Order: sequence, then structure tokens, then C-alpha cells
Amino acid sequence: MNTLFKSTLVLSIIGCINWGLVGLFNFNLVEYLLGDGSLLTRIVYVLVMVSGLVNIGILTKDLDR
Repeated sequence: MNTLFKSTLVLSIIGCINWGLVGLFNFNLVEYLLGDGSLLTRIVYVLVMVSGLVNIGILTKDLDR
């Protein structure tokens, strides 16, 4: 399960950096690297969304035990 947590954390960080760049500089790094509206861009967006949903579950989980 540790691998799942780390993977979703990395994808969430990618999403946060991308949204920060969009908000600050109107620059979309994912579209710049993978192409505007390409299949790969859409896959990255979906993976970031799924990782955010998984992180909601991690937030409610007791990780101390």
C-alpha cells in the first residue's frame, strides 16, 4: 500500500505544480510537454483526478497503526 500512497502523492504534486503555473503565469506545463488536447494529456489529467480521489481516502485512514 505504501507504493500506492507514494504514487498518488507524486501525481497530486504534478497536478498542484501545473495548476500553480496556470494560475501564476497562464502556462500549462502538461499541455506544453504532451500536446494540447492529446490523448496523453487527457490521461495525465485523469490520473491526477484519480490520485486526488485516492488521497481523500488516505486522509480519512488511520496511518499511525
